[in-house]
Amino acid sequence: MNGEVDAEQARKILDMLTAGGAMDDINTPLALRLIPLARELEDHELSEKLLHHAKDNAEDEIEQGWADFEGHKYETAEVDVFAELAVKAEVIEGGTALAAAVSHHVALLHLGVKEYEEAKTFANRSLRLREAIQDDSGISYGLALLETCAKRMNDHDTAIVHGTRRIELAMKMKDEEAQVEAMADLAHSQATIGNFAAAKDLYEQSLELAAELEDLSGQLVARWGLADIAEISEDYETAMLQLSDCLHTFINAGLPTPIAVRQRIEDLADFNNSNSTTKS
Repeated sequence: MNGEVDAEQARKILDMLTAGGAMDDINTPLALRLIPLARELEDHELSEKLLHHAKDNAEDEIEQGWADFEGHKYETAEVDVFAELAVKAEVIEGGTALAAAVSHHVALLHLGVKEYEEAKTFANRSLRLREAIQDDSGISYGLALLETCAKRMNDHDTAIVHGTRRIELAMKMKDEEAQVEAMADLAHSQATIGNFAAAKDLYEQSLELAAELEDLSGQLVARWGLADIAEISEDYETAMLQLSDCLHTFINAGLPTPIAVRQRIEDLADFNNSNSTTKS
């Protein structure tokens, strides 16, 4: 539940707001916010009721548009249906945020089927709309999507431009979790084009911040990247140290270590042993 409420608390909240005739007092925006919660609890019947309620109680075109958007996602509608909604939203007064969200979703759908040019087009449109309303969080999501598109298209210079702007925006918003992710993504792009010193510096910054935040996934990504760079430099001792530190971080947190980490440690140990045998 996004780290805020557990399943039992979420169930109580939903029951309090929707049981009996309580749903009659729920407006469209609240109904739409409750739908993801119901789905996380796998209460599909309630999520459908909330969706119908949201559509039936929409007070204007914008609320109707958001309800339609949620409905299309629920029905797994074709990409053209979403694209049409995005166009309609742009001509609604005050519909910029809706149009941006739908365009971003269209971009994700195209990305999912490897239609990268189309994904880039809709991601750029979404970004422009979010810039128009100064939606910094939305801009950050858009830049991340454009960075991904550029990477998939092997346009790493453009990916670096988007990634650099993401970091600057995350710092402006003082969003440290976003900084961790953005720095690691940019580090990967820098490493891909052979800028290993820049990549190492970014991974180390990401790791330091992830450790402060006790963000295990952030630490995993950064240490994995640092191990990659160490192996490229044939510094296998440092690579092993990064992976071992990653393993102990999970153990100390009382969580199972990702299988990929254990497997990589074993593979690296086997490689080191093989090298030692060959040299002797």
